[in-house]
Amino acid sequence: MEQENTSTTTVLEPKTTKRKYPEAKLIVLDDNFNTFEHVANSLVTIIPGMSEKRSWVLAVEVDREGLAEVWRGPLEQAELYHQQLISKGLTMAPIEQT
Repeated sequence: MEQENTSTTTVLEPKTTKRKYPEAKLIVLDDNFNTFEHVANSLVTIIPGMSEKRSWVLAVEVDREGLAEVWRGPLEQAELYHQQLISKGLTMAPIEQT
């Protein structure tokens, strides 16, 4: 008599949940001592891919609105750029995680 194999094996797929890397945004605040030119030049120097035209638009926004979001991306990079902009003398809001 042949024995029938009635056992079944179920393979469960591991649940793959990708955690999103924390993102942050950098905000420059208006102050009474940095010039438009200094803010614009600092942004071009520190933020990769920042055009001169965009840096001037943001410098004007800082003056008119009191602040401007100048960059958004991975938290680790945000921390680096934040520190570098502070070292240029810009007045920065605390890093905001998004």
